[in-house]
Amino acid sequence: MKHQKFLGLPFLVALFFLVSGIAFAASLQSVQIKKGVLRSSPSFMGKIVPDVSYGDRVEEVENKNGWSKVKPEGADASGWIHDSALTQKRIVLSAGQTDVAQAATSDEIALAGKGFNEQVEREMKEKYPQMDYSSIDRMEKVIVSDSQMKQFLEEGRVLPPEGAE
Repeated sequence: MKHQKFLGLPFLVALFFLVSGIAFAASLQSVQIKKGVLRSSPSFMGKIVPDVSYGDRVEEVENKNGWSKVKPEGADASGWIHDSALTQKRIVLSAGQTDVAQAATSDEIALAGKGFNEQVEREMKEKYPQMDYSSIDRMEKVIVSDSQMKQFLEEGRVLPPEGAE
């Protein structure tokens, strides 16, 4: 009986480390948008802290109302990012990796985020040649700064969720 208890302890220790490793791995996520910003609070109105880019790995520290507080790998700072910008899948961008051949260009990523890609655009132009796409092209070039967005939200009295900055 003592022999069985002795063998049980190393098994429990090994099980603990296995479960800890799985839990840690589950908290790592990849950024799935071209460029994201981390914010000081779980709100689009929160002050901007570091940027993150497509494929960056981040460790989730906390989750609150559709926002994740994350710490980028190798960084000291942390911040909040909307859950829609993250994925559990590992995104591989480096040369020599098997996924690189399937990786999208930054333009494709941006278009895909809008539900559009070059193939869809080509098909739409063929199907509807009379359509004028110049207005859409101009809209895609509009860049709204964070300060402009914040001013717009404040003037429109759009308030962040309770408990957020």
